[in-house]
Amino acid sequence: MKKLLNTVYVTTEGTALKKEGEALLAEVDGVERARVPLHMLASVVAFGPILLSPALIGICAERGITIALLDRAGRFQARIEGPVSGNVLLRRAQYRVADTAEDIVRSIVMGKIANQRAVIRRALRDYGSEMAAAAREALERASDRMAMILRRVQLSDTGVDALRGSEGEAANLYFAVFDHLIRSPDAELRWTQRSRRPPLDAINALLSFLYTLLTHDCRSACEAVGLDPAVGFLHRDRPGRPSLALDLMEELRAPLADRLALSLVNRRQLRAGDFRQMEGGAVLLTDDARKLVLTAWQERKKEERLHPFLAEKAPFGLVPYLQAQMLARHLRGDLDAYPPWFWS
Repeated sequence: MKKLLNTVYVTTEGTALKKEGEALLAEVDGVERARVPLHMLASVVAFGPILLSPALIGICAERGITIALLDRAGRFQARIEGPVSGNVLLRRAQYRVADTAEDIVRSIVMGKIANQRAVIRRALRDYGSEMAAAAREALERASDRMAMILRRVQLSDTGVDALRGSEGEAANLYFAVFDHLIRSPDAELRWTQRSRRPPLDAINALLSFLYTLLTHDCRSACEAVGLDPAVGFLHRDRPGRPSLALDLMEELRAPLADRLALSLVNRRQLRAGDFRQMEGGAVLLTDDARKLVLTAWQERKKEERLHPFLAEKAPFGLVPYLQAQMLARHLRGDLDAYPPWFWS
């Protein structure tokens, strides 16, 4: 099992990252800002124009420390990593199963729908009595309908395309009532519909940013256990798309990213002024807001929850690695099925 290691997020433009002894050194205008021992690092995520020394790139590749380069908006640009250490037999098994992966897709879809529904049920339990009757009834209806879809997915044997359809139906229900989960007084932080590439409002900008961080962690988890992150089961293959990482993150979106976004907005840690609209219509987090979200993300990953299959508590940040490991065990034949992660 891969231990939970730190990810360093670098957001200050012009930061110079270099190797000094057995540490990563971060300097801004020649002044040291941070120093992190290399043995504590799993990955480095750099936003915008960040300088990387050849010596640091070399030692990171040698030590298995991934460097991910994102633009200022958090969109993936490139990834720097050393030789692939995956087990060739595991990857061959992954490729064989990819075209007939109905059971794995069913588990992923069940995990995603159950966790989206859990977010709705948690909101009803925490502050349903304070909601308007129409909002409460809309959430109850969505929850009931999602429970029916979940049962259909569990019992159906109609193939991967039908499972994808059920996943899409549940997602539409979830996002149709997402605005009822937002308690911010700022009109600019209301929800209308999902938009991306680019996000067209503040909540979409926040979700897209968090999804980018989660994708990075899931891709690292796939690679850590020897899986090919490009060959997925639920998501179809597409050049440049980390399909397996996207599969892995589906059951984790709602409890890790969506819940954190709602928490930051509902607690008024993020307000309308923490977002800015660009000329083309895209909405982005301000630099200070992005740093706040990154700090909250790292703290969120430290929170522990009981893993329903392993019956052990584990930090949120370790869950992608645990799920990737169990998927690998299933592909090797050590587990009869892939067990999804259910949040409660």
